[in-house]
Amino acid sequence: MMRDTLNIKEDYAVVLEFLQHGHPFEGRRIPTAQVIGKEHLVLLELVPKRNVVLSPMENVYIGPDKRDKVHHVIGKIDYSKLTSTAKINFDKVLESIIDENPKKWIDFFNNARSISIRLHQLEILPGVGKKHMKEILEQREEKPFESFEDISNRISLMPNPKEIIIKRIKMELDNLDKYKLFVG
Repeated sequence: MMRDTLNIKEDYAVVLEFLQHGHPFEGRRIPTAQVIGKEHLVLLELVPKRNVVLSPMENVYIGPDKRDKVHHVIGKIDYSKLTSTAKINFDKVLESIIDENPKKWIDFFNNARSISIRLHQLEILPGVGKKHMKEILEQREEKPFESFEDISNRISLMPNPKEIIIKRIKMELDNLDKYKLFVG
């Protein structure tokens, strides 16, 4: 699931925060929204169409066709550039994205592979070391995982798999690791 970050385009995003009067410390007061892409988890800022008010957790179309609420996408932003409110909403929004398509995330545990001779994709998940990695590999050989609960039940002392994914995505968005498992 390592990603090539060139030419990644998002069609849909979820609003993290809507700044109706723009960023407070900028001279221009243009309404702005901070969003996360639903497919590649890219953080973006965008400008809504005139008189459109966006709400946190709202899905918006940002693809190449006619947009009903979004005027234009300003561009990518780093996690550190998110507002305090956007950071507060981040976990809940990301959890909703994961819950919409849990199979995608379960498949990661079923298909994760070696990065190098000494490092496996599972090992770079927060809270997963060599012991958990070996147990995950053994268990998935017997039978693929079917849910987050299945992972938790079959792997002893396993941290919450959904929380592990959320923490890892934050690390990737904050550029705390050179390896990208989930973020485009």
